[in-house]
Amino acid sequence: MYRITAKEVLAPVTKLFKVYAPEVARKAKAGQFVIVRVDEKGERIPLTIADYDRESGELTIVFQEVGKTTKQLGKMNVGDELASLTGPLGRPTEIENYGTVICVGGGVGIAPIYPIARDLRAAGNTVISIIGARNKELLFWEEKMRSVSDELIVCTDDGSYARKALVTEPLKEVLESGRKIDIVWAIGPAIMMKFCSLTTKPFGVKTIVSLNSIMVDGTGMCGACRVEVGGKTRFVCVDGPEFDGHEVDWNLLLERQRIYLEQEKRALEKFEREHQQACPCEEVG
Repeated sequence: MYRITAKEVLAPVTKLFKVYAPEVARKAKAGQFVIVRVDEKGERIPLTIADYDRESGELTIVFQEVGKTTKQLGKMNVGDELASLTGPLGRPTEIENYGTVICVGGGVGIAPIYPIARDLRAAGNTVISIIGARNKELLFWEEKMRSVSDELIVCTDDGSYARKALVTEPLKEVLESGRKIDIVWAIGPAIMMKFCSLTTKPFGVKTIVSLNSIMVDGTGMCGACRVEVGGKTRFVCVDGPEFDGHEVDWNLLLERQRIYLEQEKRALEKFEREHQQACPCEEVG
């Protein structure tokens, strides 16, 4: 069992857990993910590793409460134990001294972009980070990102904090400035990563994205996470999760993400009904 050692509310729907998983923490690297189950009958969900501490044996995971399982996960507290935590899975980020890099984090994607920016800077790169969210409430880890960046640009879609802009706007401006940008990482919602890739493509700057396809097994056996990259079928869990954003078939990815919308909706409604019946006071409060 994997015990939750710390819990933090980063935003109204975004929570952080530290989980005691020493064997996973010992081998984890930036860019990798884990698959967790809340209970014995629970759904398996992939969560990117936001940080790790090899000495304490703790993993940091950050997630948004959007469906039945993430809402169930969000109700767990310090001392509770996950039924399973499998990892580290996927290929780690290829950390090298590229020169000047841009790291773009959108929404909950700020969490997985953090260890990548940190490791890229430690490797000698000049790191320009761009982080954004729909509004101020959903923005988090600004100071953590500032601590691992040579430059940090912060924006919100509605202008409630910092600059009013989508993350693609400052990204394009930096590229247009004439500065030599060697490579870009972009992590966030699929639609954000798609438009970051479209923004960088005319400039010929390689752009790495971390795909968030539907996943079940996580070890390459079920095929649920298949995507098309460069005209070939790839499995996100074993071939990724990072791919060249200029080669991803974004329309296919977005379409496949919607396959189980109706089932997900029904599962969430059932969970909320059952929870309301069990804890009516909490729901009213």
